[in-house]
Amino acid sequence: MTSAGSFETAYQAADDRYEKLEYRRAGNSGLDLPAFSFGLWQKFGADHPYATQREILLHAFDLGITHFDNANRYGPPHRAAEKVFGTVLRKDLAPYRDELILSTKAGNPIGPSPYLKGGSRKSLLASLDHSLRDLGTDYVDIFYSHSPDLSTPLEETAGALVTAVQSGKALYAGISNYAPERTHEVAELLRQAGVPLLVHQPRYSIFDRRPELNGLLKLAAQDGFGLVVYSPLAQGLLTNKYLDGTIPQGARAQHSDFLTPDAIDDTYRERATALNGIAQQRGQSLAQLALQWVLRQPQVTSALIGASSTWQLDHNLKALEFPPLTDEELALIDQHGVHGTGVRV
Repeated sequence: MTSAGSFETAYQAADDRYEKLEYRRAGNSGLDLPAFSFGLWQKFGADHPYATQREILLHAFDLGITHFDNANRYGPPHRAAEKVFGTVLRKDLAPYRDELILSTKAGNPIGPSPYLKGGSRKSLLASLDHSLRDLGTDYVDIFYSHSPDLSTPLEETAGALVTAVQSGKALYAGISNYAPERTHEVAELLRQAGVPLLVHQPRYSIFDRRPELNGLLKLAAQDGFGLVVYSPLAQGLLTNKYLDGTIPQGARAQHSDFLTPDAIDDTYRERATALNGIAQQRGQSLAQLALQWVLRQPQVTSALIGASSTWQLDHNLKALEFPPLTDEELALIDQHGVHGTGVRV
């Protein structure tokens, strides 16, 4: 694969790409997903260089990451990330389309129009058509309702997901950010329509334990869907980036709606430093420990990660190379990994 630069050479995927990563079955389905999926939520808008974006995406595929997660909101501007991936797909990954799991989402606001938000058939299915055009593909593998819309009947939202699958524009249906009770309701509606819920995408990390606390982990096992968890590094809080209490130039805490500078306080630093000490005793980084921690759950099919460099991607995937966490280590992590630390819950 070429490095980022002023020109591109023809891409040929690594021959050993399926020897590098663990694959896990998504719930009760027949679909395997890589233990790590690549998310285009951050750094894949028009404000970052395309050459670097391309390099990271192709390197991810070389490492065995076959699942690329998108949404109509991702940018900036909205839909920019889908267009970036569509360009890479057209120029480089088209010969490997049958080996890719492409997902996208709709439902979160992307404009002032009432049809550019929410869980109506109009919003979801029109957005899916737009996403297919931007991605340059006839279908996505997973189509998500990005978040619950309490003003729209759940039957309508579920029906739109069923239509997406039955029309061939999506192979599987997913949901994201749904509370357990509503998750169970939509899973039942989809099951009755013959389109079982494949995956739920919640936020989950050492510092955000809602899937444990609200019963979502148990529900996933009960209803037979997998979990593709996002923000496993808690927006960078579970890395060494903020351990000294300062905020590096360009770090997410400077400009993110999900992480503010006041999160980097003494309490956070004390807890993160203790977790980092556990990681160091295991010979790994805090980020690798945090990733290994979420993947220990059998209901977690895949952990969504992003990357700003190929080095970061390589580093995070090494989390799979360490021995399983012991009961003693898990107890220590519970002691210092307090739910709600630094994150909005």
